[in-house]
Amino acid sequence: MEVDVGAAPYGGHQPEYPFSKSLTEVTTLASVMVMIMKYKGKSVDMILPLDHYISEGIVATRASRRTSSSLASPESANGPLKGMKILDLSRVLAAPYCSQILADYGADVIKVEDIDRGDDTRYWRQSGEESSWKSDAGPISYYFAAVNRNKRSICLNLKSEKGRDIFLRLARQADVVIDNFRPGALERLRLGYDTLSELNPRIIHASVTGYGPSGPFAKRAGYDMIAGAEAGLLHLTGEKNGPPVRPGLGLTDISTGLYTHGAIMAALYARERTGRGQKIDASLFETQVALLSNVALAWLNLGQEAERWGTQHPSVVPYDAFKTKDFYFVCGATNDKQFTTLCRLLGEESLASDERFKTSADRVNNRDDLFSILNRLFAKKSMDEWIQEFEGSGMPYAPINTMEKVFAHPQTEARHMVESIPHNAAVSGSIKILGPAVKFSDTEPTIRSDPPLLGQHTTDILEELGYDDMTIKTFMDDRVVGGHIGADVLKVE
Repeated sequence: MEVDVGAAPYGGHQPEYPFSKSLTEVTTLASVMVMIMKYKGKSVDMILPLDHYISEGIVATRASRRTSSSLASPESANGPLKGMKILDLSRVLAAPYCSQILADYGADVIKVEDIDRGDDTRYWRQSGEESSWKSDAGPISYYFAAVNRNKRSICLNLKSEKGRDIFLRLARQADVVIDNFRPGALERLRLGYDTLSELNPRIIHASVTGYGPSGPFAKRAGYDMIAGAEAGLLHLTGEKNGPPVRPGLGLTDISTGLYTHGAIMAALYARERTGRGQKIDASLFETQVALLSNVALAWLNLGQEAERWGTQHPSVVPYDAFKTKDFYFVCGATNDKQFTTLCRLLGEESLASDERFKTSADRVNNRDDLFSILNRLFAKKSMDEWIQEFEGSGMPYAPINTMEKVFAHPQTEARHMVESIPHNAAVSGSIKILGPAVKFSDTEPTIRSDPPLLGQHTTDILEELGYDDMTIKTFMDDRVVGGHIGADVLKVE
């Protein structure tokens, strides 16, 4: 059993409770009682039985006050980051994607949401989605659910002094803070890195912005497609000689989340050596510039402007999607040996010795002639027939699958990439979500809890900080905090 001692009265100069520790952090229950009595200025001889302190509300067992969210509690976590506490102030996709990975790895991620509205993506429902959710569930959507599992939600008014104080008390215990406010926003709330690191020198503060904290565009708002346009991705994407096309996923956002997650892991490792946290700055613009990779080096060193290639590749031929009798089929020959194999599978072995196509350079220079021939050959059979021909050949190939085919795929099932989890807000009582992309042999990532309702864990988190029921009610009444209470959800007006 763990014990949490005492409700902390609100105050701007709150004393840090010397006994606000779980039983795993002290040697015996008696030592907890000694600390209580010393704090109260009482003689140690006056220690009463534990039941007295529980009945008086001085000591609350964690089990006695867990009501509806035990699966999301820190104790239920597993994985390599178990024991880490992360405060997630972010919204939409990039930074929430980052914090979800860390949550899957076992960190206790507390999603700090705006008291009036919460994360914008709670409202981003697709056509027909309304019927999936209960009418009294409050704001929730599949978009939000995609990047917010394994997190706890607290609604907190950071513009109020009491709300700010609650956040600072959380930050005192935290390992990481993640935000995606515009540069300077947290500083105006007196919650920037300088404030946090003075309070907690070990804290790591990761900020995700559109363009970074410095430079002429630092104050601009950043979104996935905006950064993708400004940093060249949309210029690269689309059919040859066609208009620019937005990728079907938020690739810049997701990639920024991946970069930031890796940076946080590195900073945690560095902290083990130095004992200090640090500030991490990530931006959509810088991520997308970094992703230009070989395309960037071709421009920087050769002055070659990038082109749109559709599904083709500028320096590997053939590498494309080909229309079969019924569906599209992708394959590539990255070297001469693979091209010879491809020609054999297509029943045209003489192509491999054709002077136009003998080497990689020849194929690049004569791509139009080669693609004309390949398109004619692939059109002779169905996709399933070509799959049978290519299977076991050693050639890289794949059908272009619809979502239906992706999630009926035997490899998707074999690698547990889809999980069904209970969700009280869903009409069906459950939702399907994606499984973790990376598997561990020992500290396996887990899906412990459903994406939270708005402010679902506000009360739990405040109790963990030591606030009593009366203080929490006052916070609610004063709109310092808000959220899910019992079976009800805070209504957003």
